[in-house]
Amino acid sequence: MKQNGPLGIILAGGLATRMGGGDKGRLQVGGCSLIRHVIDRLSPQVELMALNANGEPARFDDLGLPVIADSIDGFAGPLAGVLAGLDWAAEQGADSIVTVAADTPFFPQDLVARLSESATGQMHPLVLATTPRTGEELKSGGRSRVNRHPTFGLWPVALRDDLRAALQGGLRKVVLWTDQHQGREALFEADPFDPFFNVNTPDDLARAEALLR
Repeated sequence: MKQNGPLGIILAGGLATRMGGGDKGRLQVGGCSLIRHVIDRLSPQVELMALNANGEPARFDDLGLPVIADSIDGFAGPLAGVLAGLDWAAEQGADSIVTVAADTPFFPQDLVARLSESATGQMHPLVLATTPRTGEELKSGGRSRVNRHPTFGLWPVALRDDLRAALQGGLRKVVLWTDQHQGREALFEADPFDPFFNVNTPDDLARAEALLR
């Protein structure tokens, strides 16, 4: 059956090396796992969702979501998760997906709408979320005045075979591929904090607790 809007893909395929490995999305913030915060935030924005994760899928049975693994071997990074999501979306009859990271509990509640709006007029909707650089970050960031958040994007099913070929050819950097296809950017506010703040370290986990309070 044809799906009207983008489908949601939660990217949880990383190795979480800075947190000692394991499923980072299972870490608790405010008495709830990071991934549950992400599901609750994304579900009102899309009709269907799936989880991109590698390894034994049964460990996510409690979430009630389809679990899709990378089809490119060797932990090829976020683009491999995007490709897995696009292949799944094609099976559902969808034209596009929106990806979010499983360790980012505060992303915007209008993410899908804003990404879709920014894609108006594009033959193939391809948009990454960005936030302004500020302060010291701006001084050290070269010429770019924005931070691009490559795990938060709108991606077209029509380009999935192109992406597959790029990954098989060794491409790993998200923005190299999006720039090749005239990808756009959607700018989100970063005040009072960057909504794409993600939990990479124990300090980040403590900060997420504080932000939630």
